[in-house]
Amino acid sequence: MLLGAVLHLACATRTSVSVKLMRRMSNTASRSPSSVSLSTFASEYYGEVLIGEPPQSFLMAFDTGSGNVLVPSVDCQDKACLNHTRYDPDKSQTAQQIAYASQPDTPADLGDWGDGGSRDVVTVTFGTGEVSGVFVRDKVCVGGLCNQMDVVAASNETEQPFALVPFDGVLGLSLAQMAEANAFSFVENVLQHGGLQHSLFSVFIGVDDSEHSEITFGEYKRSRMATELFFAPVSTPGYWQVEMEDIAIANKRQSLCVAQDGKQKGPPKCQVAVDTGTSLLAGPTDIINALIDRLAVADDCANYKKLPDLGFIVSGHILNLKPEDYVDKSQDGCSVALMTLDIPPPKGPLFIFGDPFLRKYYTVYDRDALRVGFALAKHPGVNSKTQTMLIDLGSKITLRKHHAH
Repeated sequence: MLLGAVLHLACATRTSVSVKLMRRMSNTASRSPSSVSLSTFASEYYGEVLIGEPPQSFLMAFDTGSGNVLVPSVDCQDKACLNHTRYDPDKSQTAQQIAYASQPDTPADLGDWGDGGSRDVVTVTFGTGEVSGVFVRDKVCVGGLCNQMDVVAASNETEQPFALVPFDGVLGLSLAQMAEANAFSFVENVLQHGGLQHSLFSVFIGVDDSEHSEITFGEYKRSRMATELFFAPVSTPGYWQVEMEDIAIANKRQSLCVAQDGKQKGPPKCQVAVDTGTSLLAGPTDIINALIDRLAVADDCANYKKLPDLGFIVSGHILNLKPEDYVDKSQDGCSVALMTLDIPPPKGPLFIFGDPFLRKYYTVYDRDALRVGFALAKHPGVNSKTQTMLIDLGSKITLRKHHAH
């Protein structure tokens, strides 16, 4: 079943492809910081991806925190695979078995495959399980955007968490440095060579199930933005990672991203990855604990209405979150929705902007210019005249209201 893929045409030239994203909430544990992706599966955004010719349809998680296209294979007999649609390369006229990730033009010698010595097997480790698989080159299509690329065909998947997730596989949307090789990167192979005018994509996350979430390849939509868009350069290619100058509480700098002596030396020590595959806001233990102490959210929610804005300063702008964005409030009480996550160098230390941030801000991922764009998302009831964004002017922070054009 086609899940809302829409092809936009202008002057007979394809300008963009938009795909509706489905969402299901769950309580699945997060992945290990040492894994190839930082994502959790607690908020699952997924849509239709076609692989092969004739096409085989899969529901895939769209994940900017991982780099490979991963799909269960018919060779996998684990429960996690049997619970989902499995990919059969023998039924695809365009499939080619690949022996080695480092030599993508080397076909696999399937006659020797039983000895295990004729092709690579990759293992992707997650916090609660892992996936192992081999490499196949085939046609990959999203909303009519197609190209040949290499995918990981899983031959083994652990029951937890993969037997429980609603999607079949993962469409990695990070930069190529996160993939097994350039041939495995959707961004490099399909986004850049799929016939679009611009090699970028944008993500809009609805505040609830009544508002459609979507990913758009080839453009960003002003109709989805309540304020002007601004960009921050990618600081370290791989994750869609940018520098964060500091963190603000009630629009006041907290000096959490400077050296211990309080003076800035070189680039900020805070880096942040924008990750559509994670459900939380996360960061280094020392900074997260400091924020929790300074926010002082009462367990019984007694001070909930008086809680301040929590802001992240990126490229001079403070991206503020309201208490309803960063506090988990329920009948059991209140707690800060900030998770500690200590990612070792060279990928860390790193903050993660997950679901709470992505609902608030429309994000743009520009492959050509290697930059990430941010704008206040235009949800029903959002008033751009009262919602403020702040800009840092040297030693002091002044208020500036932004209006959508």
